[in-house]
Parts: sequence; C-alpha cells; structure tokens
Amino acid sequence: MSEFIIVQTLNGLVYSMLLFVFALGLSTTFGLLRFVNLAHGSFFLLGAYTGISILAITHSFGLALLGGAIVAGFVGLGIERLFFRRFYTRTDLDQVIVSYGLALVFGDIAKMIWGKDIRSLPAPEWLSGGIEIASVTFPVYRLLLIGLGCVLFVATWLIIERTRIGALIRASVDDRDMVGGIGFDVRGLFALVFAAGAALAGLGGVFAGPITSVYPGLDFEILITTLIVVVVGGLGSISGAFWASLLIGVTDTYGRALFPDSAAFLIFGLMALVLLIRSWGVPEEEME
Repeated sequence: MSEFIIVQTLNGLVYSMLLFVFALGLSTTFGLLRFVNLAHGSFFLLGAYTGISILAITHSFGLALLGGAIVAGFVGLGIERLFFRRFYTRTDLDQVIVSYGLALVFGDIAKMIWGKDIRSLPAPEWLSGGIEIASVTFPVYRLLLIGLGCVLFVATWLIIERTRIGALIRASVDDRDMVGGIGFDVRGLFALVFAAGAALAGLGGVFAGPITSVYPGLDFEILITTLIVVVVGGLGSISGAFWASLLIGVTDTYGRALFPDSAAFLIFGLMALVLLIRSWGVPEEEME
C-alpha cells in the first residue's frame, strides 16, 4: 500500500508539472492579456512534433527541446501579429471563434506533415535510469520534470512580480493607453508575452513526449485539463496556476488509479466546488 501511495504521488507530481508548464503560457495569455486562446494546445502539439523531427535528425534531446520551443514561439508570434492582435478588444466569443478555428487548421496541418500515427519521443540515455525512493525505483527523467516545474514557477513569478518588464505587462493590462502614452510599445510587449507563452507550450510538448506519446487530438485533450487548472488557480495568477496544477494533477492521477470510470468527474467536480466557494478561483495569498 505504501508503495502504491509513493508511486501515485510521484506520478501525480510529474503530471502536475507538465500541466503547469502548459498552463503557464495559457494563464499568461488568458489572465494577463485577457485573450481566450483555444489554439494554445496547437503550440504544445507543434513543439512535440518539432522535437520528434529534430531528434530524428540530430539525435540530440537538448536540440529537440530548443527547437520545439523556438518553433512554437515564432509561430505564436506570427499568429499574434496576423490574427490575434485585432481581437484584443473584441468580445470573448470572437476570440473563441478565431482561436478555435485556427486550432482546427493547425490540427489538419499537423496530420498532413506528420501523419495520424502515434509517435514517441524517447528520453535521453543519460536520464533513462532510476532512483530508489523509499524502496520504489522511479525514473530519473520524471524526477527531472518535477524539478523543472518548480524552477519555472519561481523564475516566472519573479519575472512577473519583481522585474520592470513584469510591472510593464501588468500595467499594460490595466491601462494600455497610459503605458503607451509614456513611450512604451504595448503591442510589442503583448507580442513578446504571447510568443513566450507559445514557446513554453512547445517546451512542454517536447518534455511530455517521452511520457504521453504524441498523436492528433492531444492538443485538445491537454487544453481541456489545462483550462480547468487556469480557472481553479485564478486568471493570471502564476502562483494559483502552480498550486492548481498540483491539485488537479494529483487528483486526476489518484482518480485514474482508484476510480478509472470516474476520473473525469473528479476533476470537473473539483473545479465546480472551487467555483462555488470562490468564483474567481483560489486566491493567491491563501495558496501561498
């Protein structure tokens, strides 16, 4: 029984950190830019497929990570400039329609380029071993993902809350005309934030490849769960997204192990419970 708890808890933490890496970009665009981007899962899928292609050519997992993040970031930047920039001041429904349409287009393009088969992205050999934790051997790669999520949480929180560019981003959301009036390029700042969110999604796609495999439709599967994380954590709250990822990830992992037929109900029920108590999500100060 103790081994079961250790394994499921560690697996839950791994899944939580993957959710957080993806939710980080979505929370930024959804919460800070006030843009409902249902195409965010496409960047996750694009990063994963790009990583698979680069790994097949270079046999370097590091280059696959870098390439997946860069390609997703540049595509995100292009999409923001060509389409989304015109919708920042439009209604949520307009944003949903245009982003959902682009997500469908991206999905079809991915099928044309990489096919419909399930692809796998092997972890690097130097991370293929395991570490014994309380009589349970757990893969080193998965432990690395837990550490990565924690590092990204601290780094992103410091950037948003403790740096000048973070202050500019928050100020631009509240009053973009004022920030633009004092000489800052608000459009360029928003484009940078959007590209960074897309790059994080692409990075998450490569990291998730060795665990989840990659296949058409994965973008919408991960998007639904991540939307729950963003809503539960509170829109635009980096700390809220982190703790909500832990809550949803561990709950879903235990739910799939103990109640496989009711796992989806558990996370949706958890979201409903949080929204009944706090309609804006779990407040950041209480999570900390």
